[in-house]
Amino acid sequence: MAIKKGDMVQIVTGKEKGKTGKVLNILKKKHRVIVEKLNLIKRHQKPDNKGKGGIVEKEGSIHLSNVLVFCSKCNSGVRVGYKILEDGDKVRYCKKCSETMDS
Repeated sequence: MAIKKGDMVQIVTGKEKGKTGKVLNILKKKHRVIVEKLNLIKRHQKPDNKGKGGIVEKEGSIHLSNVLVFCSKCNSGVRVGYKILEDGDKVRYCKKCSETMDS
């Protein structure tokens, strides 16, 4: 999978188009990601022992096809490729500027 937890991503389509955020969680089986402070949805929560109820806002999931990894050098969302370095490490790189994404 080209996107990892903690990556900065840019939203390509939908109501949040053009915005960037950090990936909080990846739902591999559903091919979706949860991005910090984007695609906010409201849920009604019953009161329980932990706290009071009410309307709670939280991040909704976004399909993987609607996000691109954000390259800080290109300053945009880019497609990602893979290459194997001389020491045998497999790293991701930006297809636009060939900058490596992984340290």
